Amino acid sequence: MKRILLPAGGAVLATGLLAAGLAGTAQADPTSATDPMAKNTAAAQSVASFWAASNNAALKKATEYQWDAKELPKLNSKGAPSADGKPGIAPPIGGEAPSTAKVKNINLPKSIGKVFFVDGKGEYQWCSATSIQSKYRNLVATAGHCVYDADNNGHVMDKWVFVPGYYQGKTPWGIYVGKQAWTHYDFDVYEDFDKDYAFVTVYNGIHYNGAKNVTADEYAKFVGPKYIEPKTITADEYAAGVSKYGPAGPYKKEDKVSKTVETVNPPADRADKKYLTEEGKGGIRLLAVEVTSYEYGKAPVASSAYANNERYESKSDAKGKTAISKEEYEKLLKEKAAGNFLGELTTVKQNGVDIEWYKTQYFIKKWVKTSTAVTSTYWVEQYVIELSKDAGRLGDNVGGQGFAWNQKTGQPVYVFGYPAAAHGDGDKTFTGVTPKWCYGKTTAKTYVSAPKKVEEHVGLKCSMTPGADGAPWLIKYSSAKRVGYVNGVTSLFGDQDGNGRYDLSTSPYFDGETADIYKKAANVWSGKIVGPNGELYK
Repeated sequence: MKRILLPAGGAVLATGLLAAGLAGTAQADPTSATDPMAKNTAAAQSVASFWAASNNAALKKATEYQWDAKELPKLNSKGAPSADGKPGIAPPIGGEAPSTAKVKNINLPKSIGKVFFVDGKGEYQWCSATSIQSKYRNLVATAGHCVYDADNNGHVMDKWVFVPGYYQGKTPWGIYVGKQAWTHYDFDVYEDFDKDYAFVTVYNGIHYNGAKNVTADEYAKFVGPKYIEPKTITADEYAAGVSKYGPAGPYKKEDKVSKTVETVNPPADRADKKYLTEEGKGGIRLLAVEVTSYEYGKAPVASSAYANNERYESKSDAKGKTAISKEEYEKLLKEKAAGNFLGELTTVKQNGVDIEWYKTQYFIKKWVKTSTAVTSTYWVEQYVIELSKDAGRLGDNVGGQGFAWNQKTGQPVYVFGYPAAAHGDGDKTFTGVTPKWCYGKTTAKTYVSAPKKVEEHVGLKCSMTPGADGAPWLIKYSSAKRVGYVNGVTSLFGDQDGNGRYDLSTSPYFDGETADIYKKAANVWSGKIVGPNGELYK
């Protein structure tokens, strides 16, 4: 997928950039990259239908994204991060938040939720995220690795949506389909986790407004989530339906044949050889069944008369000892230990060494009768469409957090996310069903990780596990207004004391470059994808 690269500051028009490039004039190093997700309403409705079909089945199937869950590193620390300009803020939707005060009970922000996507392996995954202030109230902030797939050459995740307030298949404020993703050029191209953040514009949300049974023609023409649901009917209803619509209509029938095998007395006119090879009258047949020597010893001896009241079990002559190879003998020993060989195994020794190997098997005769029964099931295919309703803009429904950059470290911060993965020692503290929070002051020193190209992550003591990836870090959070300022997103997790449990979360330091990327994303319009009659736009 081709990326559109923008220079820092964003003051030069695209036409100017193109002209400068053609003229050979040197350009500033690009700092931001943007990628289309659902490029148009047709693509957006396809994504929405994928997640919402069959009562949000795909959403329920998704699991927490654990791209780095096997890594439980101890992160090294160094000096404080360096700001690249003056501190700045963008106020949250709903007005500026007052200064924070210590409170025992924390009201969770309405803006948080989960982003769902399909990764490069085809697996249904989710991360944590939040709605954030923007001109068109349509912006989501999360971790870069929850938008760009490191295992798929940095392409954006497939079928990306944001669901604020998600809870066990419920979408209280709707489903918001991603339209365009923004991140730092260094993360997009070099997977530099110092820039592990992303901003995604989303279309207006979608509410699914209930199911409706329709005709086959209406079903075929409808654009949106739909499915065929079978309804059980009687044989008379099936016959009437086929008479009306024909065999190719929605009325269906399935015949299942079942067999029952039972032991019986031998027939009066039996002839052993015949019955051993084919079924006689009434489905009766003589079978030779292998048993253990103990069961063989208990079975009655066969009578020479073919009386109708003769016992249906009788001894057959044992095949006696059969010579076998050493390899087969050893194989049968294993099968006997597993209960898969019922016979006996013996050997002949010479000078204490096995030189011959034998098996003996035992059989009894059983007269059995096989009967068949046919069971018919009848149903009619019901064509169901799920009507949609425009849920409106994201920020109008759940608000949006403010944004802050070039802030001093050591400030109090709240982190809100959905941890779900187990700790390294196997303890599964969190379920990912409900949001959790961490609170504390960010560390004065930054953290580094050579494998992730991290040189200045901000750290916070926190026991959250993967699933909280992308969780917003809010400074100056007002529990009363449920808003603050996004000053980071959870990127990495660490185990600082080496006990196999996560005890540290880190975030990229939000500087002026982060602010430039945010401002670009915050001024892009998205639009809606639901039509006036509950259909999704093509």
